[in-house]
Amino acid sequence: MANISWKDYEKRVPDDHFFYVRSCIRQTFFPGAETALLNILRNELGKDVFEDSRHTTCTGIGYHSDIIPLETIMTMVARQLSLMTEAGYRNLLVSCVTSFGIYLEMLDMWKHFPEKLEQTRDALRKTTGREFELPQSVVHASDVVFHFRNEILKRSSVRLMNCKSGEPLKVVEHVGCHYAKIFPHEGFGGAEFPSVLSGLVESWGGTVVDYPERRHCCGFGFRHYLIQENRGYSVSNAKVKFESMAPFQPDFIVANCPGCAMFLDKWQYTLAEMTGKTFSAHGHGIPVLTHEELAGLMLGMDPWKLGLQMHQVQVESLLDKLGILYAPIEKYRLAGVDIKPPARPSVLMV
Repeated sequence: MANISWKDYEKRVPDDHFFYVRSCIRQTFFPGAETALLNILRNELGKDVFEDSRHTTCTGIGYHSDIIPLETIMTMVARQLSLMTEAGYRNLLVSCVTSFGIYLEMLDMWKHFPEKLEQTRDALRKTTGREFELPQSVVHASDVVFHFRNEILKRSSVRLMNCKSGEPLKVVEHVGCHYAKIFPHEGFGGAEFPSVLSGLVESWGGTVVDYPERRHCCGFGFRHYLIQENRGYSVSNAKVKFESMAPFQPDFIVANCPGCAMFLDKWQYTLAEMTGKTFSAHGHGIPVLTHEELAGLMLGMDPWKLGLQMHQVQVESLLDKLGILYAPIEKYRLAGVDIKPPARPSVLMV
C-alpha cells in the first residue's frame, strides 16, 4: 500500500526532445542560469532542446496581479503551444515556476471546461490564424535537472562537501510555491514532500537543513512586491525565513523559482541595511543559487560565466568550500572589458 501511495508523488519526465520556453524574470535577474541549463542539456547530455525566437512572456505576473484577464492569458498560452506544434514537439520544458503553474492551470481548465478550450482555439485562430495541439508533457527545468542528476554527477568532480573538512555542506532548499502548491501532483514529491531540490542536494553529497519555516513563502507574492506600499510585507516574510534558518548556519540556499532566488538573495542585503545584521556567522550572508547555477558548478562551469557576480550575496565563500577555482580579477570583466565594480554594502561583507 505504501508503494502504491507513493506513486502520487512521482512524476514522469521525458528523456529527450524538449520545446523550451524561457523566463522573463530569470533573464532579468540571473541571465546566466538559462544559458547554463541549455549548455548542460545540449552539450553535456546531448539532448534535443528547441527554442523559437517568436515565443513571448506567459504574462503570468500580470495575470496573478489582476492586470491580464483570463481570456487573454489563455490565448497567450495557446500561441506558445502553437509554436511548439509547428516545430513538431510535444514536450514543453518551462524555465519559470510561475509559467509552469500558468501552463498547468490553463490545461487543467481546458480539461474540465472543454468549451473554454474551443473558445481559446477560436480566439487564437481569429487573432493569429494559428492552430495548436496540447502537449504530451509539461516539465519544469528543475524537473529535468533532477531527472538527469545522476548523469550530471557522473560527469562531475565536485561534491557538495567541504573540501577541507570532508563534511557535507548544509543546504537550504526552497521550492517555489507555483511549483509545488498549485498542482502538487505535477511535481516531484507533491506539496508535502517536494524532492526536486532536496533530491539534488542529497544525490550530490550535501545534507538538507530541515528548519521550522522550510515551506514558508519567500515573500514575493507579486502584489506584495509590485505595489510599493506592500513591500514591507514582502521583506517581513523573507525575514521570518532567514531568522528560522540562521541558527543552523547553512552553507547556501538553492531555489528553483527565479523570483524566490532573487528575493532570498537581495532581501538579505535589504535586511542588513535596515537592521545592521546578517544571517551568517561571518557577516557574508548566505549564498543563494538557482538549480541551474548549482548544476553548472557541478559540471565545472566558470562561476563568472555563470553570472554569479549578479548575486547580491557573495558566492566566494561557497566556492572556497567546494574547492572550485576562480579568478577574482574576472568577476567584473564583461566580454574582456573591465566594468566598474558596484559600491560595497555598508553591512553585508563581500
